[in-house]
Amino acid sequence: MPFLLRRVLFYLAAFLVAATINFFLPRLMPGDPVQLMFASAGNAMSPENLQALKLTFGFVDAPLWQQYLTYLQSIVTGDLGRSIKYFPLPVTELLGRAIVWTAALMGTATIVSFALGSLLGAIAAWRRGGLFDVTVSVGAIFATSVPAVVTSLVVLFVFGFTLGWFPSGYAAAPSLDPAFSAAYVGSVLYHAVLPMLTLCTVLTGGFVVTMRNNMINLLGEDYIVMAQAKGLSDRRVMLWYAARNALLPTVSSLAIALGMVLGGSLVTEVVFNYPGLGNVLYQAIIARDYPVIQGQLLIMTATMLVANFIVDVSYVLLDPRLKRA
Repeated sequence: MPFLLRRVLFYLAAFLVAATINFFLPRLMPGDPVQLMFASAGNAMSPENLQALKLTFGFVDAPLWQQYLTYLQSIVTGDLGRSIKYFPLPVTELLGRAIVWTAALMGTATIVSFALGSLLGAIAAWRRGGLFDVTVSVGAIFATSVPAVVTSLVVLFVFGFTLGWFPSGYAAAPSLDPAFSAAYVGSVLYHAVLPMLTLCTVLTGGFVVTMRNNMINLLGEDYIVMAQAKGLSDRRVMLWYAARNALLPTVSSLAIALGMVLGGSLVTEVVFNYPGLGNVLYQAIIARDYPVIQGQLLIMTATMLVANFIVDVSYVLLDPRLKRA
């Protein structure tokens, strides 16, 4: 219990620091939404209308410390204000809609990448030095080295425009109304193929490299040699003796990757015009939509801290000696 209490207090302090940075970061950006609207109106807006517009969006001329206290109160109450770009839509409702798409896309891609990358990494380590190991290792390093925007554009150009096998954007066909029907669900799955392929290509390489390195370090252990000396099959030794023990560091990577799920994949969602959190954040940055930017960054911060807390607790459960670390 003292260990858990220390970790909880640590992560609460980390969240407060991140929330403070989240408050000041948008305000360090040049300009604000009201000034952008004033400029787009050709400076034809009267000072009275400009002041009324500021009051409508909540941009009051109050001291910075007072704005900060109001911001902290909004976090506690869960009232993040209203979006400026999509006014009068509340920020919580806007982000709530986008969370569903991002969680489904990024969550599925992360789990598939973890399973595929761990399996390929385990086989490559077991067959180290062979053709399979060289091919998988070089492919994994190449996949992790290429920027996500390049991978997204290549996938979009090849399968979306050149071959025309899959749609190039949106989460579903615009002609279909959202409903739990076979036509709409099929359209969602069909539109998710290219973003899913891109994310899996980007994420799988990291899991392959991590799993391969962890497993190679275990292949010389005594219990592996004993298992082979007992005459167990290579498949059983590889999966049940070596791979299971090599998964621990990889699982921590999975937890952190899942913590980043609600952050969305900004590049992929923007390239494929996918209505997730990453695309919402991009549109909010362009429009200087402070409430949406702050709400999205708070979600990313909270999920990352929760993921790290779960990793800390799971490590202690597996190795109690870490409580003294």
